[in-house]
Amino acid sequence: MATNNRLFFFGFSLWKRKFMTPFFDPKHTETLLFCDSLKEAVTKNLNSDDTIYVWGRKTHKEVYEYAKVENIKICVVEDGFIRSVSLGSDLTQPFSLVVDTQGIYFDPSTPSDLEKILSEHSFDDALRSRAANLITTIIKTKFSKYNGLEHKKIELDASAQGKKIILVPGQVEDDASILLGAFGQSTLDLLSQARSSCKDAYIIYKPHPDVLSGNRKGLKDKSLALGYCDLVVENYSIDSCIEVCDEVHTLTSLSGFDALLRGKKVFVYGMPFYAGWGLTVDKLHNERRGRRLTLEELVAATLLLYPHYIHPRTLQPCEAEEMLHEMIKMQEHYFNSKYYKLYCDIKVFLLRKIRRVIEFVLKITGKR
Repeated sequence: MATNNRLFFFGFSLWKRKFMTPFFDPKHTETLLFCDSLKEAVTKNLNSDDTIYVWGRKTHKEVYEYAKVENIKICVVEDGFIRSVSLGSDLTQPFSLVVDTQGIYFDPSTPSDLEKILSEHSFDDALRSRAANLITTIIKTKFSKYNGLEHKKIELDASAQGKKIILVPGQVEDDASILLGAFGQSTLDLLSQARSSCKDAYIIYKPHPDVLSGNRKGLKDKSLALGYCDLVVENYSIDSCIEVCDEVHTLTSLSGFDALLRGKKVFVYGMPFYAGWGLTVDKLHNERRGRRLTLEELVAATLLLYPHYIHPRTLQPCEAEEMLHEMIKMQEHYFNSKYYKLYCDIKVFLLRKIRRVIEFVLKITGKR
């Protein structure tokens, strides 16, 4: 994503800033300008030759208005769909990003670059073949967005015998994908609806790892969840959870996409990017999404054409397959070397403590 013009970044926390350079213009770091306000950017002569990048769907109304008046290109930046071995909320380096010039993939109220690809792209046999091979690799290696939990068999109790098994993945309640794509529904609402529609099913609830870590808000109260489900699982990978279920019921979770890759039936109660293309059972309808896609076409758009990747070792731009190959080696090292795992776990523990201190300081100073 190199450019000769300047890039102005808004809404990027201090820890995110240091991770952006490899994705944009590593040879000309002076062109990357991180700003805390529009006023700061204007003093640096922000103009139509520049490009604005905003993290997620944060509230930067004045930046969007200024960009429109001054005819400045503006893009939204977010994590990609296969991101890292550890949690992003633990301040770990991302190896994939999406940069959207129209909207962002988790906001169904407006078109996005991903939706345009899914709606209009002409998928050739070579691209479908790459996607099919990528699906095979992901299934074989059990990869997803975050990959720090071990893969182990979930033992179900006798009451699951002969019943349909449903997985309900928890989500971060204040995450933009919920605020924009779930239309007021919460994880508890999802559990209630899943139980209401499948009274005799055996329902498994998996809290979101960001919620369990204490980094984000969400449903982790077992007593509340068990009012609607039969089992709460925590320290299992999403692959382990999907493997044991027949169906996945979700609002907008990426787990639904993971489940499609693994051949499971997916019921969607919100409007995530993978809904509306004929591959999921949808509660809601999006009039812009009428094209029927194959799984390979969905994966080609989502994992091959839309994101930007960097090589985990060299931090140079690369293809999805190269990035995944290196991440697989990183995960194997983490699980197989007790000393490296201990080092990583201690690092994460300390980073979480630092995060809590920063959040506390921001809260008491009124900057949060």
